Amino acid sequence: MSRSSSKAGPAGSSSVLSQPSAQAGGRPSRDAAEGISIAGVAEQAGVSVATVSRVLNGHENVRPATRDKVLAAIDASGYRVNELARNLRTAESRLLLTMVPDVGNPFYAEIVRGIDSVARQHGYFMLLCDTGADPGRERSYFDLLRRRRADGAICLDPDTIQQALGEASGALPWVACCEFDPAMGVPYVGIDNYRAAGDAVRHLLARGHRRIGLINSDVGYLYARQRQQGYLDALNEAGIEPDPRWRMNLNSLDYEAGASAAATLMNQSHAPDAIFAVSDTLAIGVIHGLRSVGKRVPDDVAVVGFDDISLAAQIDPPLTTIAQPMRELGETAARLLLQRLANPLTNVPGVLLPHRLVIRGSA
Repeated sequence: MSRSSSKAGPAGSSSVLSQPSAQAGGRPSRDAAEGISIAGVAEQAGVSVATVSRVLNGHENVRPATRDKVLAAIDASGYRVNELARNLRTAESRLLLTMVPDVGNPFYAEIVRGIDSVARQHGYFMLLCDTGADPGRERSYFDLLRRRRADGAICLDPDTIQQALGEASGALPWVACCEFDPAMGVPYVGIDNYRAAGDAVRHLLARGHRRIGLINSDVGYLYARQRQQGYLDALNEAGIEPDPRWRMNLNSLDYEAGASAAATLMNQSHAPDAIFAVSDTLAIGVIHGLRSVGKRVPDDVAVVGFDDISLAAQIDPPLTTIAQPMRELGETAARLLLQRLANPLTNVPGVLLPHRLVIRGSA
């Protein structure tokens, strides 16, 4: 769940060259003589000056192949936009914030890459903000929007934090990603966590498991509440009364937390024969925790995770999991934000993307 921001291409609502200074006597310096204009970029890319301007301004009506050709010509030529002059004239920063509760969680990495990819295509920089799921830190980032130091934001923090700030920040240009409350009226993108969790549990039921444990996150997260309800309802539909002793809520999603929780569950006299963990990092930790107490996966205890991070397919046994379209979540969030920036009065809809069950060796 991510890491660093990438370098973005130049952008501006109109193009202003950073002009090299002239030498004494009015003679152009060597740099000035060799500097390239927007017309030079257009000639090098084999396109019109208007097309270069549209790329610099982040307009969408440029074909991807043409945009790539123009950006390559800009990089090769050393053409630079005078960002200060442009920002003073347009009051735009061309900066998008991405607020993440835990940059150490690999789930966020692909989401951030998707956001950054779309941002760069449209001439924006992306700033990654680690909030630690702290309302005060999130508020400080929203203040950047209020002071027009950033143009927009994408928030992946818990929906409870978003709700606390929603009333004061509803008029600001931001989008909720993964965590969202449709009642807030903020554009959002996510998946159907309730249905996805039900799919995971029904897979375990189809494999003959009846004592299915749940290792969950903090219920301050919307996804944790939704996945827990999907787990409970899938068991009830199968005529199984969920045993509260088999459910654990953790404040951490790291591997060590999953390993410790698995060992705790196995210490029970009537321990689960399968475990559904609400993130792959927890599930990978669960497999190690089971192994540490002499349990084999899946022979003794089956394990299902959630997210399908890159490591899920590499562990032994490979992890059965619910795959989220992580990069597409980021790309969609960025496009929704750009829609809102282009027309603040437009009604930008919420979007739910499909998930899928990936069956591997752990269950």
